[in-house]
Amino acid sequence: MPDAQAQIQKQLDQLVNEDRECGLQVAAYHKGKLITDACAGHTDASRNTPVNARTLFPLFSCGKGATATMVHRLVARGILDYDRPIATWWPEFAANGKHAITLRHALDHTAGLPYLPPETDLTKLCDWDAMCSAIARLAPAWTPGTRSEYHAITFGWIVGETACRATKLSFQQLLKQEILTPLGLRDFFIGLPETEETRVAQLENATPLAPLPPPPPPGQLEAIPHWLFPLSHWMNRPDIHRACIPASNGIMTARDLARHYAALIPGGVDGVELLPPASLRRILESNTEGHGFGYARGRADSAMGSARPTCFGHGGHGGSLGFADPDHHLSVAFACNRLHTSDSGESRRKIIKTIRQILHAED
Repeated sequence: MPDAQAQIQKQLDQLVNEDRECGLQVAAYHKGKLITDACAGHTDASRNTPVNARTLFPLFSCGKGATATMVHRLVARGILDYDRPIATWWPEFAANGKHAITLRHALDHTAGLPYLPPETDLTKLCDWDAMCSAIARLAPAWTPGTRSEYHAITFGWIVGETACRATKLSFQQLLKQEILTPLGLRDFFIGLPETEETRVAQLENATPLAPLPPPPPPGQLEAIPHWLFPLSHWMNRPDIHRACIPASNGIMTARDLARHYAALIPGGVDGVELLPPASLRRILESNTEGHGFGYARGRADSAMGSARPTCFGHGGHGGSLGFADPDHHLSVAFACNRLHTSDSGESRRKIIKTIRQILHAED
């Protein structure tokens, strides 16, 4: 669709020329076809290297959506079950009152485990086995299923290790088997190979950094520990790029992220549907607000540009986003390397609104 490509490219160029953004990628699929794959700007503050279609962007929590998709595929084949205790596959997880926590609780952010283990540091954060062992020793902060609180970083290990135990595969092996290989994705990483490091855009902040948060009182746990701030600095570290932290360190292109969501819409992309229609219906018919079954859902103020609860996806800190809108056969991904203080970035909303107007895909 040349009109979509030209209009989106013009908007991206304008955002960069007005210095409202540094580097950007936007991709969209409609009815299984790539209708725009645009980019503009530069990979870092030096403005020496232009962004291209294969520049990799650190997109923080955008990896949560793919992690959820991986689990839904395993449920569809009977390897996992939403309503069985996680300890069915991961026996050590039952410790300290977690025996009744189910995979559904984890996907819906109601498991009661949003806080990192108190002994976590940067070294342990990059060690999959160490983090899973520490999480298995935690006690839930509330009765599972009775309260929802965003599991900002722990989500990936809880859901991911459950899938690994059930299949006896590593997280990267599962990601490749369930999503990357079926879709032919070359630029989608949770755990970046060192050989790809030079392709990663460097993050910067849209506004001067606020003073760092003070350390919490002794004994108080944190979902995102104070020592990770500023998050732009954390996600610019090569050791963090190489780690496998599925809830927080997805690194990818907008095109691959949009293709992942296109494959979740009935009809799929290039003949590939990642989920059977019955699985997708089960997810979208769930009575949930905010985050449910591993995805954020459409609502009145959603950056996805739709209040329909059938619109689903996941954003990342600072403004990145990927989503699917099955009602309009549309998927969109937005990647940026200038982090905005509000995740409801004006640039993202403007671009998504334009795509929806071109396709007459507005509510």
